[in-house]
Amino acid sequence: MYDNWSVNLLVVAATVLALALCVTIHYEGLVWLSRRLQRLDTTHRRKVLYGVYAVFLLHIVEIWVFGIAHWGLLNIRDSGTMAGVTGPYLFDAIYLSATTFTTVGFGDVTVSGPIRFLCGTEGLIGFILITWSASFLYLEMERFWRAR
Repeated sequence: MYDNWSVNLLVVAATVLALALCVTIHYEGLVWLSRRLQRLDTTHRRKVLYGVYAVFLLHIVEIWVFGIAHWGLLNIRDSGTMAGVTGPYLFDAIYLSATTFTTVGFGDVTVSGPIRFLCGTEGLIGFILITWSASFLYLEMERFWRAR
């Protein structure tokens, strides 16, 4: 399974692409959100609430980016397999992505083969993006709650 270097390189390339896309989405999303929350004409607490919802949506988009990468790669011969499902179906790949991104880890769905590189990287970037979001929300809460 690991002997096919073109597939291994494809997994690495898809991983780098998904990672770059998610970091860019997150960065630009937080920049947009910060500016939007400042201009929003509502209560300070409601701004924080909107921030939480927006950050949650950012993470959903990022989970889908990795999920689509999983799904696409799993449909390529020698890239790996997913155990615990009858697929690989798109929503199974999204579920795998959600458990990996949130660092819950493998449970009922596991992967083997070169695609594990994508999963390992997704766990790391998920942890980084989630903590980045927590830091962002903390700073927004401090700014808006202190402003009253």
